[in-house]
Amino acid sequence: MGRHKATVLAITIAGGIFCARQADAQTFRTYRCADGTQFIVGFYDGDNRAFVQIDGEPVMLGKRLTVSGARYSGAGITLKIPGSGATTVKHLKRPETTCAVIERPGF
Repeated sequence: MGRHKATVLAITIAGGIFCARQADAQTFRTYRCADGTQFIVGFYDGDNRAFVQIDGEPVMLGKRLTVSGARYSGAGITLKIPGSGATTVKHLKRPETTCAVIERPGF
């Protein structure tokens, strides 16, 4: 197999894995925060990480121990989704801010 064909095959396989990963998505939420920040979070079956798109950058946040609710952090971002109360995000050395899910009709 030529070098070009091997590269195309590797990209195709990697793309297939990425597409399969997207197909496993169970929940996507879009948030708007008090400070104007907006971000999207994706949660997948069998994965305890949160996949976040914030400030135009994709970030994987690992799940951290918490007494109640869920807390995810990584790459200078902390996302807290409590069992009750407001969701908060802290990123880019900004103060923690409260966020609410943006309801989308038809979803």
